[in-house]
Amino acid sequence: MPGRLVHHPLVYALLCFSGFIALVLWRAEQPATTLPDPTHDRVVIAAPVLIALYGGDRFLAADLETIRLSATGISTNGQIDAHYLIRAHKVVSRLNPCQENNYYFANALLSWGGAVEEGGVILQRATECRFWDELPPFLYGFNQYFFNRNISEAQQALEIAAQRSNDNAAGYRKLAVMIEAEQLDDARMARKFLVQERDQAEDPKLRAMLDKRVTRVEGLITLRDAQRTYEEQTGKTLQDPGALIEAGILDAFPRDPLNWGYEFKEGRFILKEIKVGGVQRPE
Repeated sequence: MPGRLVHHPLVYALLCFSGFIALVLWRAEQPATTLPDPTHDRVVIAAPVLIALYGGDRFLAADLETIRLSATGISTNGQIDAHYLIRAHKVVSRLNPCQENNYYFANALLSWGGAVEEGGVILQRATECRFWDELPPFLYGFNQYFFNRNISEAQQALEIAAQRSNDNAAGYRKLAVMIEAEQLDDARMARKFLVQERDQAEDPKLRAMLDKRVTRVEGLITLRDAQRTYEEQTGKTLQDPGALIEAGILDAFPRDPLNWGYEFKEGRFILKEIKVGGVQRPE
């Protein structure tokens, strides 16, 4: 009976989603009259609308939106639309902060793609929601040290990870001690993480995206090694990165495959963060 069919939540969700897809396909065939604003070139559907489209099931909405993001958020050569992904992953995080793939992809695409603060907010939400999971607080803690040099915040997150882990508790606490003693080669450790994630990725687009981030961190390692060599040879603290080329330590500065580059800030090289126009930074 049609009257009874509509009241079945899953059938209703599928009907709504089918209508939405039909509308998207129809709109894609219409000619564009003006060039899109690069800041708002892709529409991100608000969380309440997605809940309605999926028959009131916010968890189903989060699951399917994460699948769609993993399929459409990365181009075939590993490039991403950062403006779009930041807004889209935040919406999924509001729908279901426990969604495992969302925090995993947000960390890989956003945190290691220059949107550190935005990726951190999603990891914090996952840490609070997934109270049994050691990985979100570990990722958040490592990122707080690597990107922000926030030792206390990193240690707090690593302690949360240690309390949740049976096998890795000692390792997390040892990492916290190394952070406080400034004995951690964080760039090489970051490269190791990213290489593992790249090698485990089955999707070619995700693998290409992670490969670019591996290359980006390798460029940072090159810069830091060059700085160390310069300071050992000259006995002076590096003030101007150009001195590395003048001294013959580097022939040229490494190129960032994401084209966002590196910064020399407070006497050390760091990955440059992106500034996303039209996106409100999290508070």
